[in-house]
Amino acid sequence: MTTTADTLRLWRSEGTAALPPQPLACIRDGAIAHVVINRPAKRNALTAQIWEALPATLRQLGEDPAIRLVVLRGAGTAAFSGGADIEEFPTVFGDAEATRRYNAAVREAQLAVEMLAKPTLAVVHGACVGGGCGLALACDLRFAAADARFGITPSKLGAAYSVPDTRRLVALVGPSRAKDILFSGRLLSAAEAAQWALVDRVFPPSALEAEAAAYAALLLANAHQSLVIAKATINAIAGLCPRPEAELDDLFEGSFQSRDFKEGYAAFMEKRRPRFE
Repeated sequence: MTTTADTLRLWRSEGTAALPPQPLACIRDGAIAHVVINRPAKRNALTAQIWEALPATLRQLGEDPAIRLVVLRGAGTAAFSGGADIEEFPTVFGDAEATRRYNAAVREAQLAVEMLAKPTLAVVHGACVGGGCGLALACDLRFAAADARFGITPSKLGAAYSVPDTRRLVALVGPSRAKDILFSGRLLSAAEAAQWALVDRVFPPSALEAEAAAYAALLLANAHQSLVIAKATINAIAGLCPRPEAELDDLFEGSFQSRDFKEGYAAFMEKRRPRFE
């Protein structure tokens, strides 16, 4: 099996010879699945085909018990994604019905990321703009290279930002800063994006992959059920993915009867690392 380090070393090259030829690649590395927007020659611009493929890809990963963390990234280091492929606009926005279908595909893809029960991490090199930024915001966490840039630019195209997209943005940065981002369409540096909570951590470009891998290892060392319950509870409280409180209480109470909990406290008492399922 290709190791994470070997795979990421190849992804950082613009040739992307290690990736499958499709525009949306999925590389499994143990308990981690890397979902890669694979159009480096087009700054990983998002096509209708990519938006339509994302829900099925994420559904498969959600149903796979071997996968415990999903990482979203762009091929190469020039861009996470420069946004929607503008060359498709005459077709996807050709009339009202085509527009409805395309926008529905975008919403469904981003919702599939947001609703995935397992933790998701966006690893951002370079430009993260428009639909690419919306996709990153649908992830649980965002780690960025210090030279990354973030922007949401419908005001520069005479378009608007959808309600679900705007909800995610406001939940992260607040109403006033969301207005600044959408009104101006300007690009934010990684440092400003971190200050505004648009991204969670910023690292030197050469250190980003190692830091993301170390964080992934930290998550994988913890009990998977704990992460899944924490995500469901936080998203419900934040209003992102509402669930009945009684259902969340059942998950909470049930965790104390699980094999993972028994293993966790036994390992603590025995001063050893836990071996979670």
